[in-house]
Amino acid sequence: MYCQIESISSFEMVEKVKINVVIGGRNYPLHVTNAVEEEGTRKAAEKINDLILKFEQNYAVSDKQDVLAMCALQFASKLEISSIVNRENEQKAINKIEDMHQLIDVHLK
Repeated sequence: MYCQIESISSFEMVEKVKINVVIGGRNYPLHVTNAVEEEGTRKAAEKINDLILKFEQNYAVSDKQDVLAMCALQFASKLEISSIVNRENEQKAINKIEDMHQLIDVHLK
């Protein structure tokens, strides 16, 4: 049997605030640690509800779980696409820096 003991310093103890968000007509009580987290959570719930409404209006979906799965897929795919684009942009920037570094080396020699 394993026992994990976590030490919590006074700096790690953060007071959490309870909020309620509504997603798909259901209430979800959550805890947040600051105003930014609360705002982000509420905006995310609003975007999910907007997307639920869009899917329900545009597709013949009878099960709320299917709509939520479609929402999850859309948000996750946007995140993954953004990650791919960021990696590509980062690699382009690295290549440009390396090219500039080579040009500087040529002119300094």
